[in-house]
Amino acid sequence: MDKRKLILLVGALFIAAIAAFMARSLFMGSAAPETQAAAQPTGPKVLVATRGLPVGTIITADSLRYQPWPAEMVTDAYFIEGAEGAVDITKLQGTVVRHAITAGEPLTHGALVSPGDRGFLAAALGPGMRAVTVPVSGLTGVAGFVFPGDRVDLVLTQNVDGVAVENSTNKPLKVSETIIRNLRVLATDQRTEPQVDESGKTVATGYQLVTLEATPRIAEKITVAQTIGTISLSLRSLADSSTDLEEAIASGAIKVPATSDPEEEERVLRSLAQRPIDGKSSYSTGGDVSRFQRRSIPPQTAPEKKAIEEKAEEEAKGPVVNVARGNNSTTVTFDRR
Repeated sequence: MDKRKLILLVGALFIAAIAAFMARSLFMGSAAPETQAAAQPTGPKVLVATRGLPVGTIITADSLRYQPWPAEMVTDAYFIEGAEGAVDITKLQGTVVRHAITAGEPLTHGALVSPGDRGFLAAALGPGMRAVTVPVSGLTGVAGFVFPGDRVDLVLTQNVDGVAVENSTNKPLKVSETIIRNLRVLATDQRTEPQVDESGKTVATGYQLVTLEATPRIAEKITVAQTIGTISLSLRSLADSSTDLEEAIASGAIKVPATSDPEEEERVLRSLAQRPIDGKSSYSTGGDVSRFQRRSIPPQTAPEKKAIEEKAEEEAKGPVVNVARGNNSTTVTFDRR
């Protein structure tokens, strides 16, 4: 290798070494950018919602929390931790949201309604829903183990008779039918929250009335069902609502709105799962439990058919008018049909 090439090679290596040294010094000397956390409010702690609370939401232990809030934005209407007359979160459990509250929004004293307060039951009702009361006993009310906030099905038990005629030996059809499903219990007697003992455990007590949340149409059905037969409560599992929702979605009975927001989709699905259901019913007859009972409506005998026909003819007769033409009088009967 000639001398000129050797000098060029040494010079290139020297320049490369200087460039590497300068690059290393540049990266080592510059301080890494530090991520500064957003400044947290240093004011007093106020009570805020941990999630969105629609109107009618019953407050539970995980619905609220205390969070620091800027001092200049705190008002007397907020629940302030450590302030004079401050309220423990546990004492707010069982209250109902009067106005819609967004996640992270501070609660005001007028946003919640306590059991026993005026308008509590109306605030507990969802939009468009109604409250309807049914009488129960220890037998039809699940022995007192149904509490406010639970969900139940309504079972109607009745006897279906044929036409009552003399010397008829037909037995009535005994039938039990689930007429409404997934109803929310609002109150038992005049209690809107479960009764607890000194140790804080829920106590099962007897009651004679149960108030349920229903749509206007379902409220009408429940009211007329009380005149037909005996209504019993059937306590639902907590997992049944999601199962019914999946079946309704699969059958196309419920259309899930297209949305890219998982929280919004979860909220919609939760509201659909809490709707009462009256479209699908199941039933059992006396013949399903005993071979000595009927499975169908009693047939009509010949006298029964004749009685039905005579009654129909009588009901079909309309008003009777006497038409007089001189000394002659004619009776004309109008047919209602």
